[in-house]
Amino acid sequence: MAMAVATEKEAGRDTMWKILAKLNQNLILAIPAMMLVGFVFGVIVDAAFLKSLILPFTFLMVYPMMVTLKIRQVLEGGDAKAQVLTQAINFAVIPFVAFGLGKIFFADRPFMALGLLLAALVPTSGMTISWTGFAKGNLAAAVKMTVIGLILGSLATPFYVQVLMGAAVDVDLLSVFQQIVLIVFLPMVAGYATQRILVRRFGLPEFQQHLAPRFPGISTIGVLGIVFIAIALKAEAIAARPEQLLVIFVPLLILYAFNYLLSTLVGKSLLPRGDAIALVYGTVMRNLSIALAVAINAFGPAGSEAALVIALAYIIQVQSAAWYVKFTPRVFGAAPPERQSA
Repeated sequence: MAMAVATEKEAGRDTMWKILAKLNQNLILAIPAMMLVGFVFGVIVDAAFLKSLILPFTFLMVYPMMVTLKIRQVLEGGDAKAQVLTQAINFAVIPFVAFGLGKIFFADRPFMALGLLLAALVPTSGMTISWTGFAKGNLAAAVKMTVIGLILGSLATPFYVQVLMGAAVDVDLLSVFQQIVLIVFLPMVAGYATQRILVRRFGLPEFQQHLAPRFPGISTIGVLGIVFIAIALKAEAIAARPEQLLVIFVPLLILYAFNYLLSTLVGKSLLPRGDAIALVYGTVMRNLSIALAVAINAFGPAGSEAALVIALAYIIQVQSAAWYVKFTPRVFGAAPPERQSA
């Protein structure tokens, strides 16, 4: 009897992990669906009470992805040129393009301009690694870009926001720093500690093959929760002016199109195939989860307007990454055949 109950519980857990994995693989559908649910909820119910859930969902969104972060791989060499070019695009070009687009399209909506800037400020995420792998690019380079981009982006974000948006938006630099520490660095420390404990307890192969793949699914719950809250809090404003969604999409589409074009040209001109693909995904994929968390935690109620822009960026980012994989062989040539082990 006890064995049957244990088997039933194990089957239930397997089903849960499969559902979470499916959600993570289908963000392109899950996020718009959650936005729709959040919108309907926000129109029917006073969603103000959801603000108390922002911090728990933020932690649920960020901490799991930190558990799988391969921090030690940053110390390995061999692709310095790709790393330098990637961060140059991430910090010397894209934030300023986003800022310029914000000035053009959101001249009278500073918090929407802030959302566009935040979406451009924290580069790379787990998606950088996943899509580089799907496109047969240099995975090791993508892992390093993810760690370096995340740390640099987190440290630089308060300064970029202060310098570029300080005149239009009331920026409390200390508060933004505190939120970055709370949202990024504390989960990073906790995630790394969790990773070491799990590796010591279960061994590296078990961690890599069976435990680590479960964490992105947990993070997806946090992403969907924050998207739901962000849209629910803005539902009445969206219902009053539904055309603003189209207005938001246009600068986002321009930003992503510019990023793909620039990264492709730089990668194709200056790097070998694998590094070039990693550069494209190391620059175009932004860490929208952290941008969303900063927007909604550091800027009070007005931050939900910035969060709306970032939530819509998810749709473009995931969809465009999937399409780019299809065109990768045409752009960079077919992947070389994998070596067969003896």
